[in-house]
Amino acid sequence: MNIMKPIEGLHHITAVARDPQKNLDFYRSVLGQRLVKRTVNFDDPGTYHFYFADAAGTPGSVLTFFPWTGIQRGARGNGAANALAYNIPAGSLAFWQEHLTRSGVKTAAVEQRFGQEVMAFDDPDGLQIELVAGSQPVSTQPWLEGPVDERHALQGFHSATLWLEQMEATAEVLTKQMGYTYNGQEGSRHRFTGGPDSLGSIIDIVQRPAANGAVFGGGSVHHIAFRVSDDPSQLDYQKALRAAGLGVTGVKDRSYFHSIYFREPGGVLFEIATNNPGFATDEPGEKLGEALKLPEWLEPQRGEIEGMLAPLSLKPVRRGLYEPQN
Repeated sequence: MNIMKPIEGLHHITAVARDPQKNLDFYRSVLGQRLVKRTVNFDDPGTYHFYFADAAGTPGSVLTFFPWTGIQRGARGNGAANALAYNIPAGSLAFWQEHLTRSGVKTAAVEQRFGQEVMAFDDPDGLQIELVAGSQPVSTQPWLEGPVDERHALQGFHSATLWLEQMEATAEVLTKQMGYTYNGQEGSRHRFTGGPDSLGSIIDIVQRPAANGAVFGGGSVHHIAFRVSDDPSQLDYQKALRAAGLGVTGVKDRSYFHSIYFREPGGVLFEIATNNPGFATDEPGEKLGEALKLPEWLEPQRGEIEGMLAPLSLKPVRRGLYEPQN
């Protein structure tokens, strides 16, 4: 079954960290992302779930983390999403090279990819982040209280990169069930594009036959989530994906969006999430991320849950004053 209207793009990406405070400090104080929601893993309430995004929590800008203290460090390999990329304004790479270097972050050499400049670096747990300089229309809101001037601020997701043993079956799901278009290749990298002029509209697949598989742990991507506008659209995708033989879950209420999940043929966990109801459903926009928020079915356990979670400090951030922790 073909779906004529493509996926709009990425909704969020969820990864794994090993230390909640270091994770919080890095994404707020180095990358200048706002903590728009502080909650818990609904399936493991003794673990935080952090949501970092632009100032408004715009779908397509949201990177979330499960900080599992004590988990081993992951290793990149086939069967996983191994990099995520943000848009940055044209001409901002020099700023980011200096800013990251002053923050103790080692950056890779700038490379050309599909006609754009790309610079990669790792977060404290080894998650690969890429910055893609370009002129994509901006539909995000910079966090003005953060450490990065709005002239250079991250502008939501550009893409996610999957490493796969073989790509044909995954490509078929992307193009025939999810409305993506194949845009060609550079070497072993193949590009697929979703909704035009949408945040996070690109999925890259790097094909690596007979290469090592990924090891899940700190710095690994847990899943990537694609966005649709509403619940009926999500149910259309659920029906189409099931008709294609994929094991899609029922709809799950994640408080800030509704979700369905499935493993694509290469082994990467995909989610399709709705844009609504959004992050301001349980706290006002000016207070996003300041308090621990729990879904109503976990509220009776709030005391027990708070006792299991590590204390956190939302340190004030200032431009240029981040001190990396060893």
